[in-house]
Amino acid sequence: MEIKIHDLYKTLLSHFGKQGWWPAEDKFEVIVGAILTQNTAWKNVEKAIDRLKKEKVLSLDGILNIEREVLKELIKPSGFYNQKADRLKSFVEYIDKNYKGNLNLFLHRDTNKVREELLSLNGIGLETADSILLYAGDHAIFVVDAYTRRLCKRLPLLKGMDCDDYESIRKKIERELKRKIKDEKELVKIYKEFHALIVKLAKTYCKKKPVCKKCPLMKKCSFGGV
Repeated sequence: MEIKIHDLYKTLLSHFGKQGWWPAEDKFEVIVGAILTQNTAWKNVEKAIDRLKKEKVLSLDGILNIEREVLKELIKPSGFYNQKADRLKSFVEYIDKNYKGNLNLFLHRDTNKVREELLSLNGIGLETADSILLYAGDHAIFVVDAYTRRLCKRLPLLKGMDCDDYESIRKKIERELKRKIKDEKELVKIYKEFHALIVKLAKTYCKKKPVCKKCPLMKKCSFGGV
């Protein structure tokens, strides 16, 4: 029997409580974090962000004007720093050229248009684009990550669907939650919280080698094919 998405959200919220994710002081910090967190743990991103803050360059103008080699050195803790420096530079150059350096002008438009532009930029894929849309732009779009896909394979969330297909998972979760929640602002809050709760579940219990004894979903789990 298929598990209801909203019931899963409520179960995780009851067990773990509110997560308050994404930790950032402003929209630009969210975007930098979304790019730096590719292929690395968040603790490494925090180190890189702290170094950018210390040098007072954690701003659109700061990243735009800093020398590329200096930027690479500052973000080194996040790994893949050559690629990530290029991606940060590409992003800020695009916003500077097309939106006069105004992030609000870029973000506060139709979701699909912003998403399309984000995906056209160097090194920004679906997960990074949707993280920026949800957490920096407050767009009602759900972020699917490796933890979501893992959970999908272990729970009958998406019957008959490919749990490795990003868009199928995203659309299914959004469709199910929209049936319960009609207010878009409330949806945005739930998408943020739900994404963070899935990460918490995966890091606490639903690891690659699962620890099931205290997991709130233990009775609903099936590890076939994982």
